[in-house]
Amino acid sequence: MQMSDTRQIAAQPKDVYAALLNPDVLKACVPGATEVTGNASDGFEASVTQKVGPVKATFKGQVTLSDLIENESLTITGEGKGGAAGFAKGGAEVRMRAKDGGTELSYDVEAKVGGKLAQLGSRIIDGFAKKMADKFFSNLQETLEGPAEQGDDGGDTETKKGWLGRLTGKE
Repeated sequence: MQMSDTRQIAAQPKDVYAALLNPDVLKACVPGATEVTGNASDGFEASVTQKVGPVKATFKGQVTLSDLIENESLTITGEGKGGAAGFAKGGAEVRMRAKDGGTELSYDVEAKVGGKLAQLGSRIIDGFAKKMADKFFSNLQETLEGPAEQGDDGGDTETKKGWLGRLTGKE
């Protein structure tokens, strides 16, 4: 299963890049993540619990970052085993560029599953993989920008505080 998308994030490319290297941000962004430890150079250990159709499993695995070009691009690759449910593996090529005072983030995702999960059929798996990727990048956007206020047109930065602001105490 492959998919691509682009989204505009109200943060500078250097902040988006730094967020993708931070295990706390990854834990907040990966749907169902219960633990993410490690670092960008050695890789991350992750534990993720998800329900795909009738199959619920906790996947334990590794996430590695490669092809790192600071503030421009990186590749995220992950593989996890979910016991009797099977395995899941995939990756995303992520590109960032400054645009309209923020960052245009584009990504290409590829995902594969095996075991019981593969028996669910490609429509269920493809839909789930797309939902997971969309949720990850939506969570990343919200983490960087702060939660959107009702009626917010995206321009009121005083009411938002992203992850960098929360860490430094600045808005």
